[in-house]
Amino acid sequence: PGALSISKGAVPDRARGLGHMAPTYFRREPGIACSNGHRGPALYLLIGSRIRPTPMPVADPIAQPNPVIERKARLRAEALARRDAMDPAARADAVVAVLAHPFPVEVRPGQVVSGFSPIRSEINPLPLMRRCAEQGAVLALPAIAGRGRPLVMRVWEKDVPLVRGQWGIREPRAEAPEVVPDILIVPLATFDRRGNRIGYGAGYYDMTIAAARARKPAVAIGLAFATQESEDVPALPHDQPLDFVLTEREVIACRRS
Repeated sequence: PGALSISKGAVPDRARGLGHMAPTYFRREPGIACSNGHRGPALYLLIGSRIRPTPMPVADPIAQPNPVIERKARLRAEALARRDAMDPAARADAVVAVLAHPFPVEVRPGQVVSGFSPIRSEINPLPLMRRCAEQGAVLALPAIAGRGRPLVMRVWEKDVPLVRGQWGIREPRAEAPEVVPDILIVPLATFDRRGNRIGYGAGYYDMTIAAARARKPAVAIGLAFATQESEDVPALPHDQPLDFVLTEREVIACRRS
């Protein structure tokens, strides 16, 4: 009673060539110490007559909580709750109000302006992007290139259909030319007036803005509803500050001297 029973035949009688018993697989339950001193799941597959480890991601239970990350998560959740609670009519009015504000930087013919395909309850940037195109801008939309990598910005022409990418987000086809934006219209969960921004946690836009700024004097403009503002957003060394934020109420200049 209480012991693990293994039916006959579940484990091979003898592994050929090595003269020892070998299970077809072994799985260590989470929390049981591994031979390397860590704890977590481990999976081993029998290939031929050898047991070879297949690595699996293991969270480090020794890592201390990061108060900045925890505060970011709280601010993100609070701001998204406020955004989700907005009335649909107020969302539509906000897009019109954003267009009534002067764009914070000059858009010159031939410059690349990147935006985003709105998801969930995000404000719709497409009318603002079309306004930039009327001033001669080349439009671009992002595509996810992989975890831990900057977004790939591809040219988007408004009459060319988009395709569904990762997580169902609409993006240009893979054959669309890749470009480096001069102006990035950036989505966000929350922001403050210093230009600190919190996204959805994967860091894609921080990497993308940094990559663009490494190649040219790119300007990052956050686009959000006014209700998404937070009083003080903490920042980590890798976080990229916004130059401006556009809301239905105002244009906020965040550039620091």
